[in-house]
Amino acid sequence: MEMLTITNLQKRFGAKPVLQGVDLSVPEHSIFGFVGKNGAGKTTTMKAVLGLLRPDAGTILVSGEQVVYGQTNTNRYIGYLPDVPEFYGDMTPFEYLTLCGEVCGMKQSEIRERSRELLDQVGLGAETHRIKGFSRGMKQRLGIAQALFHRPKLLICDEPTSALDPVGRKEILEILLAVREQSTVLFSTHILSDVERICTDVAFLHDGKIAKQGTVGELKTMGVSKEFILETVTPEGAVKLVQEFGRYLTMNPSSKQENVISQLPEEWKSGQSHKTELRFTGEEELLFRVLQYVAEHKIPVQKIEWAEPSLESLFLEVANT
Repeated sequence: MEMLTITNLQKRFGAKPVLQGVDLSVPEHSIFGFVGKNGAGKTTTMKAVLGLLRPDAGTILVSGEQVVYGQTNTNRYIGYLPDVPEFYGDMTPFEYLTLCGEVCGMKQSEIRERSRELLDQVGLGAETHRIKGFSRGMKQRLGIAQALFHRPKLLICDEPTSALDPVGRKEILEILLAVREQSTVLFSTHILSDVERICTDVAFLHDGKIAKQGTVGELKTMGVSKEFILETVTPEGAVKLVQEFGRYLTMNPSSKQENVISQLPEEWKSGQSHKTELRFTGEEELLFRVLQYVAEHKIPVQKIEWAEPSLESLFLEVANT
């Protein structure tokens, strides 16, 4: 069963078209990564799903029920975490969740039980400090607890890890993994490593439409180009290869070589680093050209191998078409 189905969703702001016929299907009990560059329309799509934004065209079904702008009937199925959640700073986490339960009309005994359960689940069970002193990661965890309070069928998170450090990102992703047992999870992001870590399904939003959609495994086999990894013995050899083949590097989608060279780590240029792994996007013909250049310029190579297909390489192909 599809928990969320979007058909031909269109929205423009003034003369600017943002969504130009979005078609999206989110399977029940999946962890669905909604991927796109900043400004691609991910938040606009989510606001339409929540009934907070009137689409110009298209239909949205949540658990089989149609979303209607300005009405909240379908939101009983949805828990929502915005990209920057706001709270009453003078409350403790338990006090805030108690307020959420009271707003929902729940019994006090049920509110207490559900609040403790969720705070334990997100790692805030022992936290008694006021929310105003919380870090960004702690607020994200509390936001997830709030979004899950009424046991939604669909949890929507807008860029939940974008401003977190690696530890905070890992913690949020682990929580979302655990949430899958009780809810379908849809989260928007532009961080491809997060998608590869926990998602079962993914869709790429580009130019107002879904460019690719499927399971993570399916999408990894869709790339037009292959990737290979080459590691030189010295940074000097890597710099030479970047100067000659920089436009084929996966790490930079620009076709302008001077942009690629300017992004090289300073420790490479100074010869202070021995991490010289380069990832190229291209077919066998490019590999043969690189190998020929390596031989002609006597560049010592430590490793060269075909890389496992990645969502990052597919996304860069989509973004540059």
